[in-house]
Amino acid sequence: MRLTPLAAAALTAAALCTMAAEPQGTMPAQPQGTNAAPPQTDAVDGLRPPEAFANIADRAARSRALFGEAAKVFTSPRCMNCHPAGDHPTQGADNHPHQPPIVRGASDAGPPGTTCQACHMTRTVDLFAGAVASYASIPGRLGWRLAPREMAWQGRTVGEICRQIKDKNRNGGRDLAMVQEHVAKDQELVAYAWDPGRGRDPAPGTQALAGTLIQAWIDTGAECP
Repeated sequence: MRLTPLAAAALTAAALCTMAAEPQGTMPAQPQGTNAAPPQTDAVDGLRPPEAFANIADRAARSRALFGEAAKVFTSPRCMNCHPAGDHPTQGADNHPHQPPIVRGASDAGPPGTTCQACHMTRTVDLFAGAVASYASIPGRLGWRLAPREMAWQGRTVGEICRQIKDKNRNGGRDLAMVQEHVAKDQELVAYAWDPGRGRDPAPGTQALAGTLIQAWIDTGAECP
């Protein structure tokens, strides 16, 4: 049967539409999110990110686990040495008594004439090679001092530290948002924990990661272990 030009054009258009509608089989459909990077769950210098706890279905249990991870920072020697339960700072990885002997003083910055910043300057100073000392550097930061007595962490459990951090009467009057900002952004003393000078191990992870963990803890209800 001979088709008229108009009929032939109609058949050709129908064929093209059918071909366009049929799956071609050369490029299988990709599921949504295939190109998205998997969440980072590996520890960074000993500290795991919040994503590592995403598989904990119970919100309160996840919150407690998040604080427990952040507490690896709070219970490290870099923090514990400046949060003593008594009137004397400690030092070293074993929290031994500070040498030379020193006391807290009325303002937590040492006694008159022998303040903390008489030795601990506004920055950490590495000692020269061959210096006769049992340490390789003298840590320092602007405003170097002990944490107030009500912020003592030595001798406390992780749960006790958690409740203390939440208590405005024992955390410097901070609400939870201020606590998070203090951990994540304070450059006066908190940042020292990750830049302690030669001869000392820094606190686990990074300051930014510690702040992220505290925010995730707050977002899940700020539950304590």
